[in-house]
Amino acid sequence: MAEMGEVALDATAVQGDAALDQNRTREQITEEIHDILEEAAEVDEGEDDEYGPEQRGDELPEELREQEDRLNRLRETRDRLNATEQQLKEEQAQKICQREQEEKESGQKKRGRKPTPPEEVELPEDSRANTTDPASQTLKTSTGWKQGYNGQTMVDCDTQVIVAQEITTDANDVQQLKPMLETCEEVNGKRPEKALADAGYWSKANAKLADEQLELFIATTKDWKRRKELREADPPRGRIPKWYGLKERMERKLRTKRGKGIYSKRSQSVEAVFGQHVTRGCDRFLLRGEVGAQAEWSLVSATHNLLKLWRSGQGSDSHEVADAIAG
Repeated sequence: MAEMGEVALDATAVQGDAALDQNRTREQITEEIHDILEEAAEVDEGEDDEYGPEQRGDELPEELREQEDRLNRLRETRDRLNATEQQLKEEQAQKICQREQEEKESGQKKRGRKPTPPEEVELPEDSRANTTDPASQTLKTSTGWKQGYNGQTMVDCDTQVIVAQEITTDANDVQQLKPMLETCEEVNGKRPEKALADAGYWSKANAKLADEQLELFIATTKDWKRRKELREADPPRGRIPKWYGLKERMERKLRTKRGKGIYSKRSQSVEAVFGQHVTRGCDRFLLRGEVGAQAEWSLVSATHNLLKLWRSGQGSDSHEVADAIAG
């Protein structure tokens, strides 16, 4: 069904099995871990007094089993914040290394303040992670904030069939165009001819992904600004100015009659699919963790495609399927 002449890519924030008010700073997490361990030590001491240090006593009480699970999630949350800080240190080290290389090549010291040494880079004090689902992220939506995951979806514009899908924990989409194109090619055996995406995917690096097989139509400004520009601006005429860079060329293409026609298919294809997910009640994840969320997103996408196949009339007749199962 999916010819992949034109595909549209977008993302939606999907609510996870976690609440916004369960986000904690590293300091708060450390304090709660200390409180749980202190309480456990008191319970151990009480059991020793009651049963003796050599005796076990009864099964671990339910409230303490819940505390143990809570402790494990708190430690995982703290580890994630520590890993984020370590990543910041490594990125700073790379920046310093690149700066030194550029100074060596130019033979001149760069102006400005000297970069902060990597070992002095720290996570901002207000940085938080979720103690219910440490892998989930706080995501901004048009209706407020959600604690969940970024669901990436690429659909065939003509049929609304999903040709690629992925779950990410990144709050923005700019880094997702390349991996989604690669996933699409891996799943379908070929790259699409044209790919449409909103301004969240715009970058000069992404614009360079276009080649002889793939043409990109990526908005460089938010959709409401894009619509306003298209209403007010006349289609461009004449040759493309030589001084135009990647951004100017993309903006010019989207203002042409052809560009307008192709880009207009974006919202009516991929955004419509997200609406269909909500109508089916697939608007939140029931499993915690990135692996669980990915499994659910894959299931939602697969059942979406099965419905498209069934409604198209191209699938096997239900009686034929029943006979095949019976046989």
